[in-house]
This record gives sequence, structure tokens and C-alpha cells, in this order.
Amino acid sequence: MFEITRFLFLLLIFVVSTSSDAGAEQPDPLGKKAGTIVAMLNGQQVELPLLSAHYDVDVVGDLAQVTLSQTFLNPNDVPLHATYLFPLNQKAAVHAMEMELEGQRIVAQIKEKQEANAVFKQAKAEGKAASLLTQHRPNMFTQDIANLMPGNPVTVHLQYVQSVPKVDGAYELVVPMVVGPRYQGATESAQQGKPDAMSGSDEVDVVSGWEIDRLPTYPQVLGVSTSKAIDSQRVSLDMSMTAALPISGLWSSTHKLSISGDETKKQATFENTREVDNKDFVLRYELAAETSVTAGLDSYYEDEKGGFFSLLIEPPKVTAEATIGKRELVFVLDTSGSMGGAPIAASKAFMRAAINNLRPDDYFRILRFANETTAFEEQSLIASEHNKQAGLEYVSGLYAGGGTELNAALKAAFGTQQPKDTTRIVIFLTDGYIGNERKVIQTVANRIGKARLYAFGVGSSVNRFLLEALATEGRGYARYVGAEESFHETAEAFAKDLKTPVLIDVSIDWNGLEVEEQSPTKLPDLFEGRALRILGRYQKSGKHTIFISGLVNGKAARMPLEIDLSGRTQQQSSEKKALPIIWAREQIFAKNRAYTIGGSSNQALKNEIIKLGLDHSLQTRFTSFIAVSEGPVNHAPENAVSALVPLPQVSGVTTKAYPNLSGSSAPEPEGIMGLLIVIMGLVARFRQNLVSMVRTIRCSITRTGQRSIPLEGLDRSLPYKLRRDGWWLD
Repeated sequence: MFEITRFLFLLLIFVVSTSSDAGAEQPDPLGKKAGTIVAMLNGQQVELPLLSAHYDVDVVGDLAQVTLSQTFLNPNDVPLHATYLFPLNQKAAVHAMEMELEGQRIVAQIKEKQEANAVFKQAKAEGKAASLLTQHRPNMFTQDIANLMPGNPVTVHLQYVQSVPKVDGAYELVVPMVVGPRYQGATESAQQGKPDAMSGSDEVDVVSGWEIDRLPTYPQVLGVSTSKAIDSQRVSLDMSMTAALPISGLWSSTHKLSISGDETKKQATFENTREVDNKDFVLRYELAAETSVTAGLDSYYEDEKGGFFSLLIEPPKVTAEATIGKRELVFVLDTSGSMGGAPIAASKAFMRAAINNLRPDDYFRILRFANETTAFEEQSLIASEHNKQAGLEYVSGLYAGGGTELNAALKAAFGTQQPKDTTRIVIFLTDGYIGNERKVIQTVANRIGKARLYAFGVGSSVNRFLLEALATEGRGYARYVGAEESFHETAEAFAKDLKTPVLIDVSIDWNGLEVEEQSPTKLPDLFEGRALRILGRYQKSGKHTIFISGLVNGKAARMPLEIDLSGRTQQQSSEKKALPIIWAREQIFAKNRAYTIGGSSNQALKNEIIKLGLDHSLQTRFTSFIAVSEGPVNHAPENAVSALVPLPQVSGVTTKAYPNLSGSSAPEPEGIMGLLIVIMGLVARFRQNLVSMVRTIRCSITRTGQRSIPLEGLDRSLPYKLRRDGWWLD
């Protein structure tokens, strides 16, 4: 009996440690070199490939042209096939790629994805150096390097352009630098299995007629198990900025910068020269003398493709009245494991300010979600002082832990009776670390009705593609609260200013001008401090008058605008030459949305995306850049080993987000109790073997990164097996 009690005590310690410290740093029996990490691959000890990256950013007005150079190094004596998982801005138009090897630059070709994959696999087998870029989500990519030879670095240069949106009165350039963990959920994980990430394939599963893209394999995370192994100087930045108007402000809340230049030209680098890529870089800037600017147009003409234009509209500078009367505010808080620490503290700061600023005739609900969704109250409550205080107490008691079943929370947000004569506003607070974006976006599109959805991203590397998509489908906006020290102030400011749109029902009377393939086709409402960019094509150059219309505080508003479209003989600046690429990227983004919302059975949409990608040399979900060396660099390709480039732990994200990267976060307390019940059942069934079990437990790390516990000395025919967050008991 004493041995049973002792064993139960040891198992209890085991359960608690795996739920809270599964990602804690372990002693390193292999003896790593500084800046490297060792893994067991194909039965041999291999140091994982090293990476350094450099961003060269050129900003002209509200357009950014970026060259991202990724250098890969093999620190082993054996050849490697390396795979690097990395993010880009969801609206980045990747239009060129080059591979640099031993002083030679090889220009990549754009091909249909399946063809590019086939070329890459053949190059691997022939021992040639090759690089393959694959898009898994609009903001998630992998770079595959074949036959990365010891001591011979390979550098891949990516070129992309993007427009810089205006957010809360200032331009905001976001350069994502690390992909956070993605929670798939039990159902999706079971359905999807594991793709061949080394080949860069984008395999899909067919479920009830849907093609569901598989996520790439998530790599080893440095900072969870080997925090000292990460190179703290992996990323550098050179940024230049030119503007026709004086640059009145330039700053970053995410990175310290060294800034030089005058009022129309600025240069910036990281203050520490190089940084670790564990959070997104966000740059904000303001241009002077813009208070009277409400609309403007740029255009570009190509003989082969015709004309392209970009029309920028800002809302009228009026004092916004209460255009929305009584409101039902539905707050939905992500309390999954990845929200632990600073993110959930920022969410609580937001909620305190939001609840305290509720109006007396408002109604409110509070939902929290992790593995399950629970509610403060089942129905909305009037915003009385008593109810507000109770809501504040509920929020203060929330904690982070568990998975991220976001779609279920969305359904719950729309699943109750709406109070009479109210406008429903759903407010989401999350880092967006999920893999089933398609299902979530479709849920909002199908259920939004007349409601609005505001998405607040909390953290250092938020899934901006998902949150922007939610805001677009919900006719609202997205804002972001970083995990830096000042998040309380930012969160409170956002919560106090849950804006209503200034200009709604926006439309454009082109007044006889023939406009083709406009993006977006359905114009969104305009909020204060934001701007609306409309892109399209034209055939007839010259001067035209168009009219922009909408409603301001329920009253009709109209603005005439004189525009001058470029012709064949006009001199055109380099930034205007990017308009066709940006237009094509917006077209791809819109068609990809329709493909996502409507189901992936629409072959015509897929063909249209492929054609745009090939015609404009753009990376898409169905096209890929591929570069291959002329001759072989590896004369024994069969000896090469496949390895993933390790990533840093996302700044501000706790280890709870990483215990099982295939789709599970740390369990919630109720899950621990369930596990204890299972353990007690095992104890009752196999008590004769407990003493030998306790003596022989030992831990090892498997190739897949799961922790396993072989139990030597036991009768192997006994049918007991227990899985717990990646831990196996056999």
C-alpha cells in the first residue's frame, strides 16, 4: 500500500510538471555548440541549419518595396535539405526571387505549384542546389533549400511590394518576422495528418467535399527547450523613406531604431544593428500638411496591359455623432495557453476600460474560450453599475490555458437572442494562433448579418491575416496591442474608443469612365483615421470627373473629384510602376477570399488565381518560385538529411503554447482531474507492476519532438497505454 501511495505521489508530480513546464529547458546531453541546436535525424546526430536574414525596405509615400535576403548555413559534415517557416505581410506581392550560391545568382522562375514541386524534387535527387518558395496561407510561407552543402552558404533574395495603410491617422508598415504556433484542434488534427514539409508540397485533405490545406510542419522552437541556442543576432534592417510631404513623425513601438535624415528623407536601422526575430516589426509615420486631403489618385499605363489606377479615399473630417444608438457589445476573450502572461494581461486591461465605458443603455455579454467556450451570463445584461462590477470581477478571475477553439466561440457569440432595438458589436481579443482560418472566416461571413465585428490582436506576432479577414467580413476594423511594457495604455485607449463608421454605404459614380476589375468590388464603411484604397484598370487616359458618395450621420454626402489618368507618353515614376503588381495582388486576395468562403470546388477561381500569378510573376497559393543550379553540388544526394530551421519562441508567448505543436496546448485544470482519474484506474489494474515501473521510468526525446517514457522491465504484453500532451506511457 505504501508503494501505491508513493507511486501516486510521483505521478501527481509528473502530471503537474507536464502541464506547466512541458517546454522548460532541459539539460543538454549532446553538448551543443553556441548558436546551434542538435537533433537526431534518421538515426544520426545533426546540427540544425543556421539562418540570418536582412530586410532592405524602401518606403515612398504609402508604398513599400522590400528585399528580404535569407542566408542559410549548414554547420554539419553531411549535406542538408533545409526548410524554413516564415511570415510575410498578408498583402505582400512577392514578384521576384533569386538564389545566390558561390558568387552566382540564379533567377527563380514562377510556375504552377505542382510543376515547381516536381522540378524541386528532381533537383534534390540529382544533387543540385535548389530553392522553392511555397505559400501555405497569405501570411505563411516555407523556403525549401535542397542540397545545402557544409560550409557553402546559400542566400535567397525575395522581392515584394505592398501598400502602407493608414491606421488611426498614421501610416503603419508591418514586417512580420516569426510565425507563431498554430492550434489545429482535435478534429482537424485527426483529419489532416502530416504533410511532406521537406518537399514543400501543399497537400490537401478532402472532407465532405472541401479541400483543406494542410499546415506545414512546425519546427523546433528555440527558447522553449533550448533558449540559449538561438542566435540573438539573426535579423538586420536597412530602411529608407522618401516623401513629397514633410515627414512629421517616424517611430516604432516594437524595436528601438537609429534614425537619421531630413524632413523629406529618412534612414533607419535597428539600434542594436541586429535583432532576434521573435516579434513583428511595426513602423508608424506621419506626413505633414495632410489635413485637407480627402481623396487622391495615382495611375500607370503599360502598352501591353493597359492602365492601372489606385484611388485613395479618406472619410470627411467631421465630428462623429452617435450613429449607433443602443448597442449590444459581445466581448469574446481568447484564454488559450498562448495568451498567458502579457497577452492576457493586455486583454484584461482592455476589458476593464471597455466595461467601465459602457453607456447606461448598452447591453453586454462576456465569453471566454480555450478548449471550450463559457459565458459570464447566458444572455446579455443591461450595463447597470451592479452588472458592470460583476463583469469586472469575472474578467479578473480569468486565466490562460488550453487550446484555441475559436470557431466554437464565434458561433456562441451569435447564438443568443439580440436585445430589441440594438446593434450587435462582437469584439474579439485573440492572437489568432489557429490553423483552420477557412472555417472561422466562413462562419463570420455566414452569420454576421447586420452586426459588426471588431478584432483586437494581442501579442508580438499576431495572425494578422485572420484578424483582418474577420474585420472585413464583419464590416469593422482590426487593431493590435503589442506585448511590450506599454500595452496597458494602448489597450485602454482602444477600449475607450470603440469607433462607429464616419462614412457608410460608400459608392463611386465613375461618370462614364470605363473601369474594369475593381478591388474591392463591395466598398467597406470608412472609420475615422482610416483610408480606403480602390484599385482598378482603365483603357482611356485623360482627365475625368468622378463622384464619391455615402452617408454621414445618416445624411447624404457627395464629393466630386478631378482625376488625370496617365497615357502612353507620360513619364512615370518607379513607385507607379508597382501599381500593376499591387492591383494583381489585390485581385488574387479577393479571389482567394471567394475561394475560401465559397468552398474550394470552384476550379474557375483557382484557374484565375493561377493565371494572375503567372501573368504578373506573383507568388500565390497555386504558384511557386523555383530556382535550380545548373550542375550538381552534392555527388551523393542519397546521404542528405532533411531538417527544419529552428524558430525563436515568440516574445510574450509562454511555454503553454508549445507543448504539442501538432495541435494541442497545455490542458485546462479540468483536464488534469480527468487524467488523474485515468491514472488511478491504471494503478488499480496494474498495481503488481508499480514498483518496477517507478524504478525504470526514464525520459528521452523522439525525432518528432514528442516526449516518450519507455518503461523497461514491464510485461510488454500488458495492454496499457496513456497519452498526455505528447507524453506516452507504454
